[in-house]
Amino acid sequence: MSENLPFHSHPKSPLHPPKALVPLEPVLAMQLDGNGRYHKLSAGGTVPAERCWLHLDYSADSAKEWLNTSPLVPDVIRYALLGESNRPKLVKVNNGLQLTLRGINHNEGQRPDHMVAIRFYITDQLIISTRHRRVYAVEQVVRNLRQGLGPKSTADWLVDVCENLAEQAGDFIDELMDKIVRLEDDILEHRIPSRRELVEIRRQLIVLRRYLAPQRDVFSRLANEKISWLEKDDHRHLQDIADRMGRWLEDLDASIARTSLLADEINALMTEAMNRRTYIMSLFAMVFLPLSFCTGLLGVNLGGIPGNDSPWGFLGFCLLLFIFASSILTWLKLRKWV
Repeated sequence: MSENLPFHSHPKSPLHPPKALVPLEPVLAMQLDGNGRYHKLSAGGTVPAERCWLHLDYSADSAKEWLNTSPLVPDVIRYALLGESNRPKLVKVNNGLQLTLRGINHNEGQRPDHMVAIRFYITDQLIISTRHRRVYAVEQVVRNLRQGLGPKSTADWLVDVCENLAEQAGDFIDELMDKIVRLEDDILEHRIPSRRELVEIRRQLIVLRRYLAPQRDVFSRLANEKISWLEKDDHRHLQDIADRMGRWLEDLDASIARTSLLADEINALMTEAMNRRTYIMSLFAMVFLPLSFCTGLLGVNLGGIPGNDSPWGFLGFCLLLFIFASSILTWLKLRKWV
């Protein structure tokens, strides 16, 4: 009978505690079996007392009602689980934790930098997590459970989710850095890269920096938080995640600086190309302006124009223009202007 007792109930009397039931339309409802797999829970059934995970879409009406009324959810965190919190944060509630974390958005048709949020309340025997858009870090945990390689306890679940979120962020940062390297190679080969692509990369870097910096602080604090059900190995693993996140943040800062240099180099290349075109047009003007003067002078309809009556006048004049143009080009080459 002890398996059917709620974890954090608010009884009206010691003899009649309110019953804790599984939500009617959960995204996931399962009980970890302690060996890397899980047992599925029936919607509307009684919540078991050990290693229970309830995963909800907080935008669903049934989830909202359950979160507002369930005795499993402490009153102080109901708002947070309902999607009212966006920034990464950690709140300690008795011997449990309420966390809001952000992950890379891998949903089809959506931008990776439009980061998805997962909010969850976790104790030694209970996990209540909420999201609106799919969180692939959570789905990776589910895939591992189906293969028998999943978390064996709620502490393992916490570490796995943090690990998956961090690794996906690190992979995306590596992709952005590869794009920056490609743009730098283009500049070294005097190819002007797309300014739009550079602006897009820079914007993604800044958005990642905005959310991953406080998330690193959450991981670091989590690694040092005194929680009875977190073991030393869990603390070490969480600290390692925080350290890796710190290194990725350093890469983000370096990448943002590199994009600034790239923007300067692109501007310099564009200015150089414009100057080159202007210079070439100026050389053309130096060659053809005297020729245009001559043709304009001899093109007036007045008497006395030399060669007007000669059948070889036009050819002679063209030869004279050719010699004149060749002389100007020779002079430009001697001055090393061409």
